Amino acid sequence: MVQPLALFLYEKLLPSGQLVNRFQDKGYRVQSIGDPTTLVDHAEREKPLVVLADLESRQYNVALAIGELKKNAGTAHIPVIAFASAAKASLQEDARTAGATLVVNDTAILAHLDQFLDQALQVD
Repeated sequence: MVQPLALFLYEKLLPSGQLVNRFQDKGYRVQSIGDPTTLVDHAEREKPLVVLADLESRQYNVALAIGELKKNAGTAHIPVIAFASAAKASLQEDARTAGATLVVNDTAILAHLDQFLDQALQVD
């Protein structure tokens, strides 16, 4: 049986490193990328079940990458869970506008990961 793939986009180790471990414990294959400009190409090639994106980057606009992912016909269907600290409300709003499936606080994502994942993967 093929394990589902979760694609992670992040620079900071916390909480992203912990999320990677949690997904591996759930039986997911995990791939991490640090450069959001490669997100669409990587997602088209690897076909992840879900993308998790840390919105806080020192050098990239992650929301822009999410927007490109959602505009691309081959990747628009992939659910995106974006997260950032509560103090970065503008980053969170940018991700919502870009089309992220779910935008959450980084302090809540670990505690409520199962619920967030269920919500993001829900098929209408």
